[in-house]
Amino acid sequence: MAIQVPIADSPEEPLTEVHVRRIVREEIERAFRRDPSAKKACLIASKGTLDWAYPPFILASAASAAGMEASVFFTFYGLNLLLRDFERRVAVSPVGNPAMPMPVPMPDIVTALPGMKAMATGMMKSVFRQKGVATVRELRDICLQSGVRLIACTMTMEVFGYKKEDFVDGVHYGGAGAFLSEARRSHVTLFI
Repeated sequence: MAIQVPIADSPEEPLTEVHVRRIVREEIERAFRRDPSAKKACLIASKGTLDWAYPPFILASAASAAGMEASVFFTFYGLNLLLRDFERRVAVSPVGNPAMPMPVPMPDIVTALPGMKAMATGMMKSVFRQKGVATVRELRDICLQSGVRLIACTMTMEVFGYKKEDFVDGVHYGGAGAFLSEARRSHVTLFI
């Protein structure tokens, strides 16, 4: 069935950005009414470094802001991001990260020297702060406040010896099967 959407308010009127935005908004609203799973996003966060901490929280908070029900399943090192004291564990290393911009070109051997991880982490945090990017803690809090389900993998908790008391309030707990049951009813599924 073809959907008829008037392009402009009158045939003589040129198509403007306002018209395009209206058409897109109406199409999205129609899709949401036809298929409730289109309003659901499920993500898997498996990495716990500073550079990998941002994507799951940014994407989940954006999905929530767009009116989607969002869930993030934290497994393996991604579980670090839900810990109360996560800041001491979350760093970024220039070793093995060739795309990391450095102020001056450095050979790999230099990036492996003691203290380079702390320097790279400090540099990244400083650049983000200068650019007005929210911290990982702020993004995690936004997710919790906006109803994003942050799910800690119970198998990983057991393997690494974590207890529920180690995690921030508001975290949900579940295994891979429980998360897959939720993800199979979602149009957006991402592995980060």
